[in-house]
Amino acid sequence: MQNRITKSGALLDRKGTLLQKGWATDLVLNYDRKMIKAPRFKIKEWDYYCVLSSERGAAFTIADNGYLGFIGATILDFTKPNEISNSVIIPFPLGSFRMPQTSGNDDVRFENKRVKIEFLKRKNLRILNISYKDFYNSNNFEGSLVLHQPENMETMVIATPFAENRHAFYYNQKINCMTAEGQFTYGKDKINFKPDNSFGVLDWGRGVWTYSNTWYWGSASGIVNQKLFGFNIGYGFGDTSAATENMLFYDGKAHKLNDVEFHLPNNDYLEPWVFTSSDGRFEMNFTPVIDRFSNSNLLIIRSNQHQVFGCFSGQVILDDGTMLEISNLTGFAEKVENRW
Repeated sequence: MQNRITKSGALLDRKGTLLQKGWATDLVLNYDRKMIKAPRFKIKEWDYYCVLSSERGAAFTIADNGYLGFIGATILDFTKPNEISNSVIIPFPLGSFRMPQTSGNDDVRFENKRVKIEFLKRKNLRILNISYKDFYNSNNFEGSLVLHQPENMETMVIATPFAENRHAFYYNQKINCMTAEGQFTYGKDKINFKPDNSFGVLDWGRGVWTYSNTWYWGSASGIVNQKLFGFNIGYGFGDTSAATENMLFYDGKAHKLNDVEFHLPNNDYLEPWVFTSSDGRFEMNFTPVIDRFSNSNLLIIRSNQHQVFGCFSGQVILDDGTMLEISNLTGFAEKVENRW
C-alpha cells in the first residue's frame, strides 16, 4: 500500500524525523534546513537539470553536499555519439550555497572566476544561464535556455526515510515534461533546443543520507499521441516501503506506479537494458547510445556512476487502464554507487 501525502505541513518534527512518509504530486510538505538534527556536513541539497532532444543534450548541477560542493555541466551529442563533462569542486560549503527550501519561486546561483551558472524561476518559466570558461580544449561553453512549466502540471514528490538512521531522509521532486527552447555554444558548435522536440527534467533533492548507497534512476520526456508524456522510475533512495518514486506523466497528470525493476546488462552498459514492473504497467526496453561514466575516489568519498542516455520503447498503462505505446523516447537510466 503506497501512502499518498495530501495534508500540508512541516516535513520534519522537532526531533528531525519525517512527519509523513510517502508520495505526492507537489511539494505539500515544507522543507526547513533549520529543523534537521544532523551535522551540517551530512546535509545534501542539489538542483539538477537535464535537457534532451533526439540529437543533443545538456545537463547542469549545483549541489551543496555538506563537506563537498559540486558544480557540473555536460554536453551530449547523440549523432556522433559523444559527451563532454567538466566540474568544479568546492570543499566544505556546509550550506553556504544557500540552496532554496522550495523549487517553486527562488533562484539558485553559483559564480567564481571560471564558472557562472544561474537557475532562475519566473512564474511558469525556468531559465538556465551558463558561462563556463575553458570548458574543454580551451573552448568556452555558454548560453541560455528556457523551460516551460505549466502552472497545474503534476510532478513526482517523495518523502523517504532511511531505516538505518532516524535523522536521515530524502525529500525529492522530479519535474518532467518541461518543453525547452534556447541555444548554447561550445566553441564553434551551436547546440539548439526547440520546444517541439526538446524536453527538460528537474531533479530537486534535499536531505540527510546514510554513508553508503546504490541507487537506480531513469527518466524520459517527449510527445506521445500529440500530448506531453514522461516518466520517473527508480529505487535505492532509502526505505520506499511507504511509496515508490515510480510515476507516469500524461497531459499534465501523474499516474502512480508500484515497483519497477532495472535489468542491466552483465558486462557492458551500452548493451540493451530491460525494465519490468510489479503491476505490469511499465514494460520497457532501452537502447543505450552514450554511457556517461565517472569513477572518483577521494578516500572516504567515492562515487561510481553510469548515467546512460538512449531511447526507450515499450508499453505503459495509465491509471484508467489506457495503454500507451512508447517508441524511441529519448531519456536516460543510471546506476550510481556512492560513499558520501
